[in-house]
Amino acid sequence: MRRRLINSTLAVVLVVIAVFGVSLVIVETRTITSSAQDRIESEALRLVGIVEANVLEHKPIDPVALAEQLDAGHYARIAVPGQRAVEVGAPIPDSVIRGTARGEQGEVVTVEESRSTVTKEVGRTLVVVGAVALLAVVAAVLLAVRQANRLASPLTDLAETAERLGSGDPRPRHKRYGVPELDRVADVLDSSAERIGRMLTAERRLAADASHQLRTPLTALSMRLEEITVTDDLDTVREEATIALTQVERLTDVVQRLLTNSRDPRTGSAVPFDLDEVVKQQVEEWRPAYRSAGRAIVRSGKQGVRAVGTPGAVSQVLATLVENALMHGGGTVALRTRVIGNQAVLEVTDEGPGVPPDLGNRIFERAISGRNSTGIGLAVARDLAEADGGRLELLQTQPPVFALFLSRTAPERVEPETTVR
Repeated sequence: MRRRLINSTLAVVLVVIAVFGVSLVIVETRTITSSAQDRIESEALRLVGIVEANVLEHKPIDPVALAEQLDAGHYARIAVPGQRAVEVGAPIPDSVIRGTARGEQGEVVTVEESRSTVTKEVGRTLVVVGAVALLAVVAAVLLAVRQANRLASPLTDLAETAERLGSGDPRPRHKRYGVPELDRVADVLDSSAERIGRMLTAERRLAADASHQLRTPLTALSMRLEEITVTDDLDTVREEATIALTQVERLTDVVQRLLTNSRDPRTGSAVPFDLDEVVKQQVEEWRPAYRSAGRAIVRSGKQGVRAVGTPGAVSQVLATLVENALMHGGGTVALRTRVIGNQAVLEVTDEGPGVPPDLGNRIFERAISGRNSTGIGLAVARDLAEADGGRLELLQTQPPVFALFLSRTAPERVEPETTVR
């Protein structure tokens, strides 16, 4: 591209120089020749005036006096009727420019100048024109190189940016070049890079969320299936299979929620549901793990509370809180349901050391963890809660109290608080 720009610019300049340079040379040659002719004729008129004055006074023609009036290098011939012709200067053997003047008494003065003088002056003009043309060519080449670099370098940068996008590096460069068309291309590439970056981030986030959220349920499911393989009791097989199918349905719902949130976090599928059933299901599912750890999990609070949300998503949020309490907390874990106005609140607390004070609500940020974990679970739990119009908050750091706020349905009969172990 650089070579094409330089060659095209140089070609245009050469055409312009050829057209205007040749025209200028022709005009200057004619001007110089005409000026030389006028000068010779003026000189002839001046001499004829002197000669005519001498004739009227009956004085002889003085060649010395006339030579003083004649320019150097010129030749003059004076012819007076009845007298011998007088020559002033040396005859010029070359091609000459000739000027003739006639007096009133019949005098004829002819003045000649070598045409080489005009040729030399034309040559000097040609040198000047050639120097200007050469300077114009050099300036045009420098300008063409600068312009070619100004256009080619940005295109090279844009090609590298496109190559980086194709190789999986979506970082926008935010570099502009002062050329509207190239800046427009740069804007489009940067916008594409940002979109690709968001898509890759969403895909990586989905993979991380899915792997984190499915790890524990899949482990529990595999344990159920192992129970089925080692037992011969048909009733036990049916019971474990039913529980396994329930867990599969919940896992399917969790995956669907993760996919939905990855496309549009604002999209929800909230429906009225019985909050007690979700709490009961989670307590029963996690009780064996707590018994193995020598700890207890209990539920208490209002009974018969109906909330608005996605049961699978609420189960996953609750499972995340219960798992964190098992992994990072201590003592008995309590799940308490209460009602505040038009909201149903589900609190999860334990007797462990709690959340470090310097973290606070930052515990819900991705990659933030107080116990060297992945820092993904609580972030995903908050996203799942917010997708259905709820919210997940840390009400107290020590001992830790996490609260899930959900909208309630129309007022219903709420049973008194009870505690179930």
